[in-house]
Amino acid sequence: MAATTPYAKQNVQEVQELIKNLEDSTKKDGREKKAGKTFSCKKTGFNVGGSPEDLVVHSWRFQDWDYKLDNLPTYARGLFTGKDEKGQSEISVRGYDKFFNTDEVNATKWRNIENNTKGPYELSLKENGCIIFLSGLHDGSLLVCSKHSTGARKDSLSHSKAAEKWVDKQLASIGKTRQDLATELRNRNATAVAELCDDDFEEHILAYGKDVAGLYLHGININLPEFMTYPGPQVQEFADAWGFLKTDFLVLDDIQTTKTFLDGVAETGHYNGRDIEGFVIRCKTKVDGKGPYVDWFFKYKFEEPYLMYRQWRECTKAIISGRPARFRKHIQITEEYLLYVRKRLAEQPGLGQAYQHNHGIIQLRDDFLREKNLKGFDIIRQEYALLGGAPEDVTQNVILVPIATLGCGKTTVALALVHLFGWGHVQNDNISGKGRPPRFTRGVLNLLEEHPVVFADRNNCQRHERAQILGDVHATQPLVRLVALHFKHTPEILANIREVTQTRVLKRGDNHQTIQATTDPNKVIGIMEGFLQRFEPLNPNSPPDDGFDSMIELDPTKRSRENLETVVSGLNATYPKLITEMPTSQDLDEAITFALSDYKPEIRHEISSKGGPKGKGPKNQPKQQPQIAKKPRPIEYISVNLSAGDIMNTLETSFASVSSNMGRFFKQLQESRRVQPEFHVTLIHRASSKEHPKLWKRYTDLHAAKDDPWGNKLGECQLQLERIVWDDRLMAIVARLVGDGWPCVNEVAHITIGTRSNDVKPKESNTLLKKWLVEGSGDATGIGEIALEGQVINGVVKAIQSR
Repeated sequence: MAATTPYAKQNVQEVQELIKNLEDSTKKDGREKKAGKTFSCKKTGFNVGGSPEDLVVHSWRFQDWDYKLDNLPTYARGLFTGKDEKGQSEISVRGYDKFFNTDEVNATKWRNIENNTKGPYELSLKENGCIIFLSGLHDGSLLVCSKHSTGARKDSLSHSKAAEKWVDKQLASIGKTRQDLATELRNRNATAVAELCDDDFEEHILAYGKDVAGLYLHGININLPEFMTYPGPQVQEFADAWGFLKTDFLVLDDIQTTKTFLDGVAETGHYNGRDIEGFVIRCKTKVDGKGPYVDWFFKYKFEEPYLMYRQWRECTKAIISGRPARFRKHIQITEEYLLYVRKRLAEQPGLGQAYQHNHGIIQLRDDFLREKNLKGFDIIRQEYALLGGAPEDVTQNVILVPIATLGCGKTTVALALVHLFGWGHVQNDNISGKGRPPRFTRGVLNLLEEHPVVFADRNNCQRHERAQILGDVHATQPLVRLVALHFKHTPEILANIREVTQTRVLKRGDNHQTIQATTDPNKVIGIMEGFLQRFEPLNPNSPPDDGFDSMIELDPTKRSRENLETVVSGLNATYPKLITEMPTSQDLDEAITFALSDYKPEIRHEISSKGGPKGKGPKNQPKQQPQIAKKPRPIEYISVNLSAGDIMNTLETSFASVSSNMGRFFKQLQESRRVQPEFHVTLIHRASSKEHPKLWKRYTDLHAAKDDPWGNKLGECQLQLERIVWDDRLMAIVARLVGDGWPCVNEVAHITIGTRSNDVKPKESNTLLKKWLVEGSGDATGIGEIALEGQVINGVVKAIQSR
């Protein structure tokens, strides 16, 4: 008997409630706070191409890390809303609920999968392309879009436009039209979810030649706030009826058979004679083990050799661009690969240009592997053998490296781990005198001879600190695994981090080697702020952070008890033999109680306001000197400082919907780490003070009247982002200051995004934008341009002083 086709009508009130919650999430500086947890949502409007009624849909997008929270209005990745024929709100496109890799979150830990899910378990291949959504609107138009964009830009070939060409091709082959497909999907109240796999348009990691390119249908979702999706056989039937390519899948009845099968495929990385990146598993689950069973996905993804392939791709592009190829993993084979690449580039002059346009990537890689008579998985197995085994066989030689600021709870977690497992713990604050960094590393490695795991207790909040410990450890002991414990700091939650960490440190009082909060709380707060301002987030895709073997993300605003459990479960997921007996909940509680109550520092240091220790202890404290009032530093410029998250979201969303050729310079800036870490609009620079004396005096007088220890804040304002403009030297965003409260002396208010090299100064953005105003954009001027949707963001006006 055929299964009933899933169907449900949209409830206008439920959709309106969802949209209201999403709208609320776009306010308050782009952050919404509920139950102590914050998240952000971005709303973007798009015109629907080909719509007879000029319909508009809105995309709703959360930050990737927000999907791990338990209080979002929706977990749909890819959500568009619009109006129906009655002018009422409706869901126009509904993607999958965000799904995670095994052991990535609590719900996907194998013990919870085994306890909370039921079969059948549908395993579909994880295709390696870009996701595409298709749905029907009330005026008969077919909406074809990527995850966050309809691709309605006139000046480029976007993923959506490329997908539309495939839709037209497949519909023509079966004698049907776009309106036919739109009507069918609308009658089903459904979104078709496909993968665009076409190497002629854009290469990824796995190969899709002309004979296998196209749109692979792998899901059909009902357009509802909650997640409801078709079973695999009915997806296949729809694919046959409408000309889609089909995604292979198989059905297994129980979870133990499923796990055995997945682990077996992971040994080779092959299924049905082809390389694969992993599987998506569809089943039913009880949320948190409670309530009725609902549709649920998780994935089983192979990290290697695909991370190695991506490293080869980025190194090849660096060589073609004349930049040094930087890599820290798979060193020997990558060096051999790059020798081969240089030889081929010399033999084929056109190869480099094609490669930069994402063509020939897979062919070059496969040619090298054929010459070596190796497969990617063979290389990984050989490397694991040299390292003493695969991660699942590791039992020792692990160093935990926190990336944190003061008050995040790193030492509390370290002491709790020592209490639980008897692991080693080296505190940087216990090392005094000259040459502390190498001595700190030596102390960690010495203790590693006695313990399977050592916690390297230092903030490591700047990249150069991470480079030091990674470099010293790898040079001395290459078989060690280094795990980054990343206490994530994002601009959106910085105020919350500041509040939580200051409260912790001030409550702790003088119970710390370097921070005596009871003795001098104002000085301590200043020191903490310095660490926050210097914090450089972990970027596992670029040096030096790509030298870590694995990473565990932690939330500095959470209780240390939660972060401790995250560390233990994360280590167990990556290195299952490292912890022989998992602690109980009571064990974790007891360990935290010990760390918070029983620990007392043995050594104390005096610390300067710049974060550096003085002396070796109480006997070496400098004598008190008379306080001399310091002359205030002069103001260098006045600026509107902006959230890096807002700017990067705008850039990534905009360039995701254009062709790879148009996005080439932005990608170059990213790969060469030339995107600025902070973003601002300069209102007036000291160099312009003589030309604009009244405005300069207005701003400096305002600064003189303020007493703000957190960065000389003068006020707040809003900016409207209008266009991204670039040439082959630099990139900027044209912005308009909303209101008249904060005048800008530049002819075009702008945000410099990055420059191609150190010899191109950020101030040259003014020259670029003057040329753009006069000559416009296009091939004739060498200037690229993308119009934005008029997004309004919040900024903080600050007086920036000379260093």
